[in-house]
Amino acid sequence: MTSSLSRRAVAEFTGTAFLVSAVVGSGIMAERLANGNTALALLANTIATGAALVALIFTFGGISGAHFNPVVTVMDAFEGGLPWKETPHYLAAQILGGMSGAILAHLMFELPIISVSRHARGGPAQAFSEFIATFGLMSVIWGCSRLRSSAIPFAVGAYITAAYWFTASTSFANPAVTLARCLSDTFAGIRPSDAPPFIAAQFAGAVAATLLFRWLVPSLQVHAKDLFRRDHERP
Repeated sequence: MTSSLSRRAVAEFTGTAFLVSAVVGSGIMAERLANGNTALALLANTIATGAALVALIFTFGGISGAHFNPVVTVMDAFEGGLPWKETPHYLAAQILGGMSGAILAHLMFELPIISVSRHARGGPAQAFSEFIATFGLMSVIWGCSRLRSSAIPFAVGAYITAAYWFTASTSFANPAVTLARCLSDTFAGIRPSDAPPFIAAQFAGAVAATLLFRWLVPSLQVHAKDLFRRDHERP
């Protein structure tokens, strides 16, 4: 039986909310416990985010594909794996879910429900880092989906964990997460004025990776609808 669009949208909303809650919440906890040691705080934030991402992909992958990310959804539609008419539902669920996740994290740590971030992440190097981060993420997704789909949850979690450290931007690689982190004036936040270059770079990186893997593996046209071993079908 095909999983209904409403169920898939709710799965995307919930998964994205938990992802952002993990990113922001672990950032708050890490900053409080690290006694000013930024490297230690980033390490704690990294481990929590990577672990949560693996768990969430396994949890929601069989329902919605566990995109949790507008660039994944748009590239899925671009490749013909998701009908374009369903794409706005996914995008709305992800963006609203991400904002809800930031609010949940603030409530758990007794912070203002919304606090617009003042964390500066501007400049060409930061935007270029987001291009690289998202190019790498989509490369992992497309490569594994075509050649070893069962490895995707671990591969994506491992890549994001690493990319936190090898990119200057700490690898947002997700427009929904970027917008949500604008609402959090915490360790994980980003100034709203810095978000548009991040988002533009993320989409550019996703398109570049998608085109590359069209060429690298032309005989295996597996779409993101098959990501995380999900094809919208239940026995």
